[in-house]
Amino acid sequence: MEFSAERLSLARKRRRLTGKGLAEAAGVSSVTISRIGIGDNDPDESTVKRLASALNYPLSYFYLDDPDTLDTEAVSFRSLSKMSAKERDAAIGAGRHGLELSDWLEKEFSLPEANLIDLSYEASPENAARSLRSFWGIGEKPIGNMLGLLEVQGVRVFSLAEATKHVDAFSFWRNERPFVFLNNFKTAEHSIYDSAHELGHLVMHHHAGSKLSKVAEREANQFASAFLMPENDVKSRMPNFITVDFIIKAKARWRVSAMAMAYRLHSLELLTDWQYKSACIELGRRGYRLGEPIGVERETSAIWRKVLAHLWKERITKKEIAESIHLPEDELENLIWGLAGQMERPERDTTRSQIRVV
Repeated sequence: MEFSAERLSLARKRRRLTGKGLAEAAGVSSVTISRIGIGDNDPDESTVKRLASALNYPLSYFYLDDPDTLDTEAVSFRSLSKMSAKERDAAIGAGRHGLELSDWLEKEFSLPEANLIDLSYEASPENAARSLRSFWGIGEKPIGNMLGLLEVQGVRVFSLAEATKHVDAFSFWRNERPFVFLNNFKTAEHSIYDSAHELGHLVMHHHAGSKLSKVAEREANQFASAFLMPENDVKSRMPNFITVDFIIKAKARWRVSAMAMAYRLHSLELLTDWQYKSACIELGRRGYRLGEPIGVERETSAIWRKVLAHLWKERITKKEIAESIHLPEDELENLIWGLAGQMERPERDTTRSQIRVV
């Protein structure tokens, strides 16, 4: 078996450690880490065990083929300008692990095929949102579960456990398969909006990635707003005089934040500039700028709930799933909304060890 320096680098970045930090944690020299990283040294097994222990990664992880790379030019990141290099590297690392988990899932289970359309020709995000809703046959009704809708339409959605406000979400295409990664650090409403924002990038800015301009970011925001809160549905339910109390009540129908609701009303000219500014100030005063005092339940993956339910029935444990993909259990949990820990049952049948193909 050949040691993978690339995997060592990836695991280190996922743990947000510098080379020096890893060296100290593993009890080896910084020079050793540097030489391993550039391929000058082929580490002996005892050194790899120290590194694996310091990183809390299985030893087998470091002897796999190098993981697929993510073309950073093809990744749509939100809040990119505010993100530190360490945060960006950790998030990209999560994406690379997500691809490996997705590949394992595709081999074991039959999943929906991608059902998105190319809307790059649309100059209007409003029209693009309307076209996609029409293509999916969902009319103008509110979306009860945005994450579930994406999964049904073949988007592979994973969670991020990045405890930072600077990483919202990111998306990309890989082999004509769309992927979205969402940060659980945000409110449930924020994640729903992020889902729609990334969907806008996937259909309007296919392969544009991190070269996206501020204009493209605005387009994705406009798409998300229009997709989640269709114009006719919103206008038909608004009174002649819209108060802040009404905005807080109304946001529950479309499962968005109060600020997003106010933004949409302003974009539809149902609030004047002055009314919008006043509403934002009042919402901020009530605590809606930093969170949602009255919020909705967080969405999680319906696909992973079904997958895990099947595996538990087969007496496949979380530990065995993690071992199948050679990842730490916490990294698995981070990618699937912590569902494995929530759903796993204590009883176990030791006569089963293989996951059956569905």
